[in-house]
Amino acid sequence: MDQLEALKKDWQSREHEFPKLSYSEIYPMILKKSSSIVKWIVIISLCEILFWFILSLLVPESSEEFYNEMGLKTALKWANIINYGVVLFFVFLFWKNYKKIKVTNSVKTLMENIIRTRKTVHYFVYYNIGMAAALLTGINVYYYFNQEKLQDLLQSQDIYGVPAEAVVNKFFLFNLLAGFVVIGLLILFYFLLYGLLLRRLKRNYKELKKFEL
Repeated sequence: MDQLEALKKDWQSREHEFPKLSYSEIYPMILKKSSSIVKWIVIISLCEILFWFILSLLVPESSEEFYNEMGLKTALKWANIINYGVVLFFVFLFWKNYKKIKVTNSVKTLMENIIRTRKTVHYFVYYNIGMAAALLTGINVYYYFNQEKLQDLLQSQDIYGVPAEAVVNKFFLFNLLAGFVVIGLLILFYFLLYGLLLRRLKRNYKELKKFEL
């Protein structure tokens, strides 16, 4: 502990020896870092759309037939169209934020743009997680109120190979576990990628705050 305190005192005594960067030197660096971060947000969100689109093309034909037999195909199609539309709107907002930050010429405006970008990303994350949870819940509620049709369909396809009285229960259990896994992976994905970028933006905001004061 004494050695640590000695190192701190030595560092403080030598602080004047290090060059201090001026506003004109630091601001362009923060501006460049901020615009780069928002650019990555745009890129990642576009890659996310591409990933889900490719994944939708890989859905087995048997699953599509199952949804069709259950009467869900049209509803899921419209849900996907609406979801893609909303996500593309968010990507458009990210792009607008990127363009604004890129040409910002004042500390106050840059701080406002950083706050706006962070809020937009938060809304985007909340929407995606909420949409996934609502869709999974809605589908299972629909299955619950159409258990007879579900049981007949599952038995005819011999999906689980279990007695008739247990087939629906096993189906719901599988859906419940799969739903938790999907939501958990989404939260982890957003926390690791968007969370990291937002924390960097927050650090930039704090640096700008010093200039404002």
